[in-house]
Amino acid sequence: MEAAEHYMARCIALAKHGGGKVNPNPLVGAVIVHKGRIVGEGFHRKYGEAHAEVNAVASVENPACLPESTLYVNLEPCSHHGKTPPCTELIIRNRIPRVVVACTDPYPEVAGRGIRRLREAGVEVITGVLEKEASELNRVFITSHTLRRPYIYLKWAQSIDGFIDRIRTDASIPPVLFSSPLMLQQVHKKRSEVMAIMVGTHTALLDNPSLTVRRWSGNSPIRIVLDRNLSIPSHYHLMDGTTPTLVFTTVERTSDNNVTYIPIDFSRNVLQQVLDHLYACRITSLLVEGGARLLTHFLQEKLWDEIQVETSPIRLVEGVKAPSIG
Repeated sequence: MEAAEHYMARCIALAKHGGGKVNPNPLVGAVIVHKGRIVGEGFHRKYGEAHAEVNAVASVENPACLPESTLYVNLEPCSHHGKTPPCTELIIRNRIPRVVVACTDPYPEVAGRGIRRLREAGVEVITGVLEKEASELNRVFITSHTLRRPYIYLKWAQSIDGFIDRIRTDASIPPVLFSSPLMLQQVHKKRSEVMAIMVGTHTALLDNPSLTVRRWSGNSPIRIVLDRNLSIPSHYHLMDGTTPTLVFTTVERTSDNNVTYIPIDFSRNVLQQVLDHLYACRITSLLVEGGARLLTHFLQEKLWDEIQVETSPIRLVEGVKAPSIG
Protein backbone atom coordinates (compact mmCIF):
# COMPACT_ATOMS: atom_id res chain seq x y z
CA MET A 1 0.00 0.00 0.00
CA GLU A 2 2.89 2.38 0.66
CA ALA A 3 4.04 1.94 -2.94
CA ALA A 4 0.50 2.58 -4.21
CA GLU A 5 0.26 5.77 -2.15
CA HIS A 6 3.66 6.88 -3.46
CA TYR A 7 2.57 6.51 -7.08
CA MET A 8 -0.80 8.11 -6.41
CA ALA A 9 0.92 11.07 -4.77
CA ARG A 10 2.86 11.43 -8.00
CA CYS A 11 -0.43 11.44 -9.94
CA ILE A 12 -1.77 14.22 -7.74
CA ALA A 13 1.43 16.23 -8.17
CA LEU A 14 1.18 15.86 -11.96
CA ALA A 15 -2.49 16.82 -11.91
CA LYS A 16 -1.69 20.18 -10.35
CA HIS A 17 0.10 21.20 -13.55
CA GLY A 18 -3.00 20.86 -15.70
CA GLY A 19 -5.99 22.85 -16.74
CA GLY A 20 -5.21 26.36 -15.53
CA LYS A 21 -6.38 28.09 -12.37
CA VAL A 22 -10.04 28.39 -13.33
CA ASN A 23 -10.43 25.19 -15.30
CA PRO A 24 -14.05 23.92 -14.98
CA ASN A 25 -12.78 20.38 -15.55
CA PRO A 26 -10.99 18.12 -13.05
CA LEU A 27 -7.25 18.10 -12.53
CA VAL A 28 -6.01 14.62 -13.42
CA GLY A 29 -2.60 12.97 -13.47
CA ALA A 30 -1.69 9.40 -14.43
CA VAL A 31 1.37 7.20 -13.83
CA ILE A 32 2.20 3.85 -15.41
CA VAL A 33 4.39 1.50 -13.38
CA HIS A 34 6.14 -1.61 -14.73
CA LYS A 35 7.93 -3.90 -12.27
CA GLY A 36 8.40 -1.16 -9.68
CA ARG A 37 9.57 1.50 -12.15
CA ILE A 38 7.64 4.43 -13.59
CA VAL A 39 7.64 4.01 -17.37
CA GLY A 40 5.05 6.60 -18.30
CA GLU A 41 3.22 9.58 -16.90
CA GLY A 42 0.99 12.41 -18.05
CA PHE A 43 -1.66 14.92 -17.05
CA HIS A 44 -4.69 16.58 -18.61
CA ARG A 45 -3.33 19.83 -19.98
CA LYS A 46 -6.35 21.60 -21.43
CA TYR A 47 -10.08 21.20 -21.95
CA GLY A 48 -10.74 19.30 -25.19
CA GLU A 49 -7.23 17.87 -25.35
CA ALA A 50 -5.92 14.40 -24.49
CA HIS A 51 -6.69 13.11 -21.00
CA ALA A 52 -4.03 12.15 -18.47
CA GLU A 53 -4.27 8.42 -19.28
CA VAL A 54 -3.77 9.09 -23.00
CA ASN A 55 -0.68 11.21 -22.36
CA ALA A 56 0.71 8.64 -19.93
CA VAL A 57 0.31 5.76 -22.41
CA ALA A 58 1.81 7.86 -25.22
CA SER A 59 4.88 8.57 -23.07
CA VAL A 60 5.75 4.87 -22.63
CA GLU A 61 8.84 4.10 -24.74
CA ASN A 62 8.17 0.36 -24.92
CA PRO A 63 4.39 -0.29 -25.29
CA ALA A 64 5.07 -4.01 -25.05
CA CYS A 65 5.37 -3.62 -21.28
CA LEU A 66 1.82 -2.31 -20.87
CA PRO A 67 0.21 -5.76 -20.44
CA GLU A 68 2.43 -6.18 -17.37
CA SER A 69 1.93 -2.70 -15.95
CA THR A 70 -0.28 -0.87 -13.46
CA LEU A 71 -1.95 2.44 -14.26
CA TYR A 72 -2.42 4.88 -11.37
CA VAL A 73 -4.83 7.79 -11.81
CA ASN A 74 -6.30 10.21 -9.28
CA LEU A 75 -9.78 10.27 -10.89
CA GLU A 76 -11.88 7.48 -12.39
CA PRO A 77 -11.15 7.00 -16.13
CA CYS A 78 -13.91 8.31 -18.37
CA SER A 79 -16.19 5.88 -20.18
CA HIS A 80 -18.05 8.21 -22.55
CA HIS A 81 -17.38 10.00 -25.82
CA GLY A 82 -16.90 13.69 -25.15
CA LYS A 83 -14.26 15.95 -26.68
CA THR A 84 -12.01 12.86 -26.61
CA PRO A 85 -12.63 9.08 -26.81
CA PRO A 86 -13.19 7.06 -23.59
CA CYS A 87 -10.03 6.38 -21.61
CA THR A 88 -11.48 3.03 -20.51
CA GLU A 89 -11.27 1.78 -24.10
CA LEU A 90 -7.65 2.92 -24.34
CA ILE A 91 -6.81 0.95 -21.20
CA ILE A 92 -8.62 -2.15 -22.43
CA ARG A 93 -7.12 -1.90 -25.92
CA ASN A 94 -3.59 -1.71 -24.51
CA ARG A 95 -4.35 -4.67 -22.21
CA ILE A 96 -3.29 -2.87 -19.03
CA PRO A 97 -4.29 -5.45 -16.40
CA ARG A 98 -4.50 -3.32 -13.27
CA VAL A 99 -5.77 0.21 -12.54
CA VAL A 100 -5.55 2.03 -9.22
CA VAL A 101 -8.01 4.93 -8.80
CA ALA A 102 -8.04 7.52 -6.01
CA CYS A 103 -11.69 8.62 -6.27
CA THR A 104 -14.70 8.14 -8.50
CA ASP A 105 -15.83 10.81 -10.95
CA PRO A 106 -19.12 12.51 -9.95
CA TYR A 107 -19.75 13.70 -13.52
CA PRO A 108 -23.11 12.09 -14.46
CA GLU A 109 -21.78 10.53 -17.66
CA VAL A 110 -19.03 8.73 -15.73
CA ALA A 111 -20.09 8.27 -12.05
CA GLY A 112 -18.87 4.70 -11.60
CA ARG A 113 -19.37 3.61 -15.19
CA GLY A 114 -15.67 3.82 -15.96
CA ILE A 115 -14.75 1.47 -13.12
CA ARG A 116 -17.58 -0.88 -14.03
CA ARG A 117 -16.53 -0.97 -17.71
CA LEU A 118 -12.95 -1.85 -16.78
CA ARG A 119 -14.00 -4.61 -14.42
CA GLU A 120 -16.37 -6.06 -17.01
CA ALA A 121 -13.38 -6.26 -19.36
CA GLY A 122 -11.35 -8.18 -16.78
CA VAL A 123 -9.22 -5.31 -15.52
CA GLU A 124 -8.44 -5.37 -11.80
CA VAL A 125 -9.52 -2.02 -10.34
CA ILE A 126 -8.52 -0.81 -6.88
CA THR A 127 -10.14 2.36 -5.54
CA GLY A 128 -9.72 4.69 -2.57
CA VAL A 129 -5.94 5.14 -2.54
CA LEU A 130 -5.30 8.72 -1.25
CA GLU A 131 -8.99 9.39 -1.82
CA LYS A 132 -9.10 12.28 0.65
CA GLU A 133 -6.15 14.06 -0.97
CA ALA A 134 -7.52 13.50 -4.48
CA SER A 135 -10.97 14.76 -3.48
CA GLU A 136 -9.43 17.88 -1.94
CA LEU A 137 -7.53 18.58 -5.16
CA ASN A 138 -10.75 18.46 -7.20
CA ARG A 139 -13.10 19.84 -4.55
CA VAL A 140 -14.38 22.53 -6.93
CA PHE A 141 -15.22 20.03 -9.68
CA ILE A 142 -16.71 17.52 -7.24
CA THR A 143 -18.85 20.13 -5.48
CA SER A 144 -20.18 21.39 -8.79
CA HIS A 145 -21.43 17.96 -9.86
CA THR A 146 -22.60 16.65 -6.50
CA LEU A 147 -24.37 19.80 -5.25
CA ARG A 148 -25.15 21.23 -8.72
CA ARG A 149 -23.80 24.65 -7.86
CA PRO A 150 -20.45 26.45 -7.91
CA TYR A 151 -17.90 26.00 -5.15
CA ILE A 152 -18.52 29.11 -3.03
CA TYR A 153 -15.91 31.23 -1.26
CA LEU A 154 -17.13 33.96 1.13
CA LYS A 155 -14.65 36.73 1.89
CA TRP A 156 -14.71 39.90 3.96
CA ALA A 157 -12.47 42.14 6.07
CA GLN A 158 -13.57 43.53 9.42
CA SER A 159 -12.48 45.67 12.33
CA ILE A 160 -11.29 44.11 15.55
CA ASP A 161 -14.65 44.97 17.11
CA GLY A 162 -16.67 43.27 14.35
CA PHE A 163 -17.66 45.88 11.77
CA ILE A 164 -17.05 45.69 8.01
CA ASP A 165 -17.51 49.40 7.34
CA ARG A 166 -18.68 52.71 8.74
CA ILE A 167 -22.28 53.72 8.07
CA ARG A 168 -22.37 55.32 4.62
CA THR A 169 -25.31 56.85 2.79
CA ASP A 170 -23.78 57.57 -0.61
CA ALA A 171 -20.73 56.85 -2.76
CA SER A 172 -19.04 60.16 -1.87
CA ILE A 173 -18.05 58.67 1.50
CA PRO A 174 -15.11 56.27 1.02
CA PRO A 175 -15.18 52.84 2.69
CA VAL A 176 -12.85 52.00 5.56
CA LEU A 177 -9.81 50.14 4.22
CA PHE A 178 -9.04 47.23 6.55
CA SER A 179 -6.77 45.17 4.31
CA SER A 180 -3.00 45.51 4.32
CA PRO A 181 -1.16 45.74 0.96
CA LEU A 182 -0.23 42.08 1.29
CA MET A 183 -3.84 41.03 1.92
CA LEU A 184 -5.05 43.14 -1.00
CA GLN A 185 -2.62 41.22 -3.15
CA GLN A 186 -4.04 37.96 -1.78
CA VAL A 187 -7.56 39.14 -2.62
CA HIS A 188 -6.57 39.71 -6.23
CA LYS A 189 -4.79 36.36 -6.33
CA LYS A 190 -8.02 34.68 -5.23
CA ARG A 191 -9.96 36.60 -7.88
CA SER A 192 -7.61 35.20 -10.52
CA GLU A 193 -8.36 31.66 -9.31
CA VAL A 194 -12.17 31.72 -9.55
CA MET A 195 -14.55 31.80 -12.49
CA ALA A 196 -16.95 34.39 -11.05
CA ILE A 197 -17.14 37.12 -8.41
CA MET A 198 -20.31 38.55 -6.88
CA VAL A 199 -21.52 41.59 -4.95
CA GLY A 200 -24.93 42.89 -3.93
CA THR A 201 -26.68 46.04 -5.11
CA HIS A 202 -25.84 48.17 -2.06
CA THR A 203 -22.13 47.38 -2.31
CA ALA A 204 -22.12 48.09 -6.03
CA LEU A 205 -23.79 51.47 -5.52
CA LEU A 206 -21.63 52.62 -2.58
CA ASP A 207 -18.24 51.23 -3.66
CA ASN A 208 -18.45 51.32 -7.48
CA PRO A 209 -16.09 48.29 -7.53
CA SER A 210 -14.25 47.02 -10.60
CA LEU A 211 -14.02 43.43 -9.31
CA THR A 212 -11.08 42.82 -11.65
CA VAL A 213 -7.61 41.36 -11.15
CA ARG A 214 -5.05 44.15 -10.83
CA ARG A 215 -2.54 43.28 -8.10
CA TRP A 216 -1.85 39.79 -9.45
CA SER A 217 -1.35 38.15 -12.82
CA GLY A 218 -4.27 36.31 -14.39
CA ASN A 219 -7.64 36.84 -15.99
CA SER A 220 -10.46 38.67 -14.26
CA PRO A 221 -13.49 36.56 -13.26
CA ILE A 222 -17.00 37.01 -14.62
CA ARG A 223 -18.66 39.75 -12.59
CA ILE A 224 -22.06 39.09 -11.02
CA VAL A 225 -24.32 41.61 -9.36
CA LEU A 226 -27.87 41.66 -8.02
CA ASP A 227 -29.72 44.73 -9.26
CA ARG A 228 -33.45 44.24 -8.86
CA ASN A 229 -34.57 47.52 -10.44
CA LEU A 230 -31.46 48.34 -12.53
CA SER A 231 -30.38 51.13 -10.21
CA ILE A 232 -26.63 50.85 -10.88
CA PRO A 233 -25.60 53.82 -13.09
CA SER A 234 -24.39 53.00 -16.60
CA HIS A 235 -21.10 54.87 -16.02
CA TYR A 236 -20.11 52.59 -13.10
CA HIS A 237 -17.19 50.18 -13.48
CA LEU A 238 -19.41 47.09 -13.48
CA MET A 239 -21.08 48.40 -16.64
CA ASP A 240 -17.90 49.36 -18.51
CA GLY A 241 -17.82 46.23 -20.67
CA THR A 242 -14.19 45.42 -19.94
CA THR A 243 -15.15 42.11 -18.33
CA PRO A 244 -18.24 39.91 -18.91
CA THR A 245 -20.86 40.89 -16.34
CA LEU A 246 -24.12 39.18 -15.36
CA VAL A 247 -26.85 41.37 -13.85
CA PHE A 248 -29.70 39.53 -12.13
CA THR A 249 -32.77 41.72 -12.20
CA THR A 250 -36.57 41.82 -12.53
CA VAL A 251 -36.37 44.08 -15.59
CA GLU A 252 -36.39 42.75 -19.15
CA ARG A 253 -33.49 44.40 -20.93
CA THR A 254 -31.40 43.63 -23.98
CA SER A 255 -27.83 42.65 -23.21
CA ASP A 256 -25.13 44.93 -24.57
CA ASN A 257 -21.56 46.12 -23.98
CA ASN A 258 -20.52 42.74 -22.51
CA VAL A 259 -23.26 43.05 -19.87
CA THR A 260 -25.93 40.33 -19.78
CA TYR A 261 -29.24 40.98 -18.00
CA ILE A 262 -30.90 37.88 -16.51
CA PRO A 263 -34.50 38.25 -15.27
CA ILE A 264 -35.31 36.32 -12.09
CA ASP A 265 -38.17 36.27 -9.58
CA PHE A 266 -37.07 38.22 -6.48
CA SER A 267 -40.07 36.91 -4.55
CA ARG A 268 -38.53 33.44 -4.64
CA ASN A 269 -35.15 32.16 -3.42
CA VAL A 270 -32.85 34.58 -5.22
CA LEU A 271 -29.56 32.88 -4.43
CA GLN A 272 -30.77 29.50 -5.63
CA GLN A 273 -31.90 31.04 -8.93
CA VAL A 274 -28.49 32.65 -9.37
CA LEU A 275 -26.62 29.45 -8.54
CA ASP A 276 -28.83 27.39 -10.85
CA HIS A 277 -27.98 29.75 -13.69
CA LEU A 278 -24.26 29.63 -12.93
CA TYR A 279 -24.32 25.83 -12.81
CA ALA A 280 -26.09 25.72 -16.18
CA CYS A 281 -23.33 27.97 -17.56
CA ARG A 282 -20.63 25.61 -16.21
CA ILE A 283 -19.35 28.27 -13.80
CA THR A 284 -17.85 26.07 -11.09
CA SER A 285 -16.39 28.57 -8.61
CA LEU A 286 -17.76 31.77 -7.10
CA LEU A 287 -16.17 34.38 -4.81
CA VAL A 288 -18.65 36.51 -2.84
CA GLU A 289 -17.06 39.77 -1.65
CA GLY A 290 -19.99 41.62 -0.12
CA GLY A 291 -21.79 43.31 1.23
CA ALA A 292 -22.91 42.26 4.67
CA ARG A 293 -26.51 41.53 3.65
CA LEU A 294 -25.54 39.31 0.71
CA LEU A 295 -22.89 37.46 2.73
CA THR A 296 -25.40 36.89 5.53
CA HIS A 297 -27.91 35.41 3.07
CA PHE A 298 -25.30 32.95 1.84
CA LEU A 299 -24.49 32.01 5.43
CA GLN A 300 -28.14 31.61 6.42
CA GLU A 301 -28.83 29.41 3.40
CA LYS A 302 -25.67 27.37 4.19
CA LEU A 303 -24.46 28.08 0.67
CA TRP A 304 -20.72 28.23 1.18
CA ASP A 305 -17.66 25.99 1.14
CA GLU A 306 -14.81 28.22 2.36
CA ILE A 307 -14.76 31.47 4.31
CA GLN A 308 -11.89 33.92 4.56
CA VAL A 309 -12.15 36.66 7.18
CA GLU A 310 -9.40 39.24 7.64
CA THR A 311 -9.53 40.99 11.01
CA SER A 312 -7.83 44.38 11.21
CA PRO A 313 -6.54 46.01 14.42
CA ILE A 314 -8.69 49.04 13.54
CA ARG A 315 -11.54 49.68 16.00
CA LEU A 316 -14.69 51.35 14.62
CA VAL A 317 -16.98 51.27 17.72
CA GLU A 318 -20.01 51.53 15.42
CA GLY A 319 -20.85 50.82 11.81
CA VAL A 320 -22.06 47.96 9.60
CA LYS A 321 -21.90 44.72 11.58
CA ALA A 322 -19.84 41.94 10.07
CA PRO A 323 -21.68 38.74 9.14
CA SER A 324 -21.92 36.14 11.90
CA ILE A 325 -20.56 32.72 10.98
CA GLY A 326 -22.21 31.03 13.96
